Amino acid sequence: MTTLFIRGGNVLDVESLTYQAGASVLVEDGRITAIGSDLTAPADATVIDATGKTVMPGMIDCHVHVVAAHLNLGLNGNVPNAFATMRAIPILGGMLKRGFTTVRDAGGADWTLAEATRTDLIQGPRIFSSGRALSQTGGHGDFRARTDILEPCACSQKVGSIARVVDGVDNLRVAVREEMLKGANQIKIMASGGVASPNDPIHFLGYSEDEVRAVVEEAGNAGTYVMAHAYTPKAISRVVKLGVRTIEHGNLVDAETAALMAEKGAFMVPTLVTYEALASEGESLGLPPESVAKIETVRATGKAALRLLQDAGVKMGLGSDLLGASHRFQSDELRIRADILGNGPVLQQATLVGAEILGMTGQLGVIKTGAIADLLVVDGDPLADISCLLGQGDHIQNVVKDGKAYTH
Repeated sequence: MTTLFIRGGNVLDVESLTYQAGASVLVEDGRITAIGSDLTAPADATVIDATGKTVMPGMIDCHVHVVAAHLNLGLNGNVPNAFATMRAIPILGGMLKRGFTTVRDAGGADWTLAEATRTDLIQGPRIFSSGRALSQTGGHGDFRARTDILEPCACSQKVGSIARVVDGVDNLRVAVREEMLKGANQIKIMASGGVASPNDPIHFLGYSEDEVRAVVEEAGNAGTYVMAHAYTPKAISRVVKLGVRTIEHGNLVDAETAALMAEKGAFMVPTLVTYEALASEGESLGLPPESVAKIETVRATGKAALRLLQDAGVKMGLGSDLLGASHRFQSDELRIRADILGNGPVLQQATLVGAEILGMTGQLGVIKTGAIADLLVVDGDPLADISCLLGQGDHIQNVVKDGKAYTH
C-alpha cells in the first residue's frame, strides 16, 4: 500500500469556499482516507509539508486538444503520427504542472494517450477522451481547401487530426460506435461553424436534426453523452432540444437560449482564453488569414456571455481550447473569468462543475474522504488572489494525481 501524508495545510472546501486551517490529508492507495488537524503520519508515509500553504483539489479543464501542437489544425492533421504523439507529451506535462490533474479532450486524443498518462508512461493529467470529433462535410472539422476536385478526407487516419468527416444518419451511427470501441468517454459533434477552420462561417449549422438525434441516441446507448461545438443561439438551442448535454464555446448565446439551457440542465464550457491568444499571436504563429478574420466575431461577446449564463443559472465548466504554442496560456482562463465572476465561483467551475460534467461528482474536484487523491499544494490563497494559480505552476509546490506526488 502506498501512503502519502500532506501535513498542516489550509485545506480548501470548494463547496463552501472556506478553509480548514492547519489540517492534514492522509492518502492511501490513491484515495483520500482521512482529513483533520489531529492526524499523524504513518511510519511508511511519504510526507509533504504544507504548513502555511493551500491544499486544494486538482483542477479540471473540460476543453483541451492535447494533440494540437500547431495553431493551423489542417497542418496539424498532416503531421506524421510519431511526431504528433511526441509533440503531445510536453503539452500534457505542462498541463499537469499548471495544476490540471484531469482534462476532457474535445477532439484528437485517444485511448492510448489516456492510458499512457494513467499508467505514468508519460506525465500528464487524467484524460477523458472524445476520440475524433464528428463533422459534416464542409463543417468545423473539415480542413480541406476549396478546390474544383474534392478529394476524400483522410482526416480520421492521422494522430494529429481532431475530427473526422461523417455525413448521414447511418454513417454517424457507425462512427459513434467506432469511437466508443476505440475508447472514447464521450462524443463530440461540430454543430456550428468555427474559427480555426477554413470554409464554415460562424453562423453555419452543423448536421441535420435527424443526424444529431442519431448521435445522441447512440451515445446514450453506450452510457455516455454528446458535447457540441456551437456559437450562435440557433445552433445552441437546436442541439440542446435534441439532447446534447454540453455546449462548447457558446460565445454568442442570448438570454432566451441560456434560459433553455438551464431548463434542460445543459452545461456550457466557455473557452475565452483561446480567443485572447489567437488575437494576440494567431497570425504570427501560422493561423490561416480566414481564421484570423473570424476571431473578433466571437471574442467581444464571450465575456458578456459569462454573466448572462450565470444570471440564467447555467452551470459552466472551465475550458481553454488552446492550440500550438498558446497552450502556455491555459491558466489565464481562470484570470479572465475571475475578473467577471469572482475567484470562488471560478474555482468551483474548475473543480465541482468539471467533475459533474465528467460524471465524477464526489470522486474528482473535492477533498473528501473516499475521493480520488488529486490535490494541489499552493503557495498562496486562491480565494483571495487567483494569481497564485497562473503561469506555469510557478506557485504550485506539489501536484498530486491518483495519490502520486509530482514536484516542480
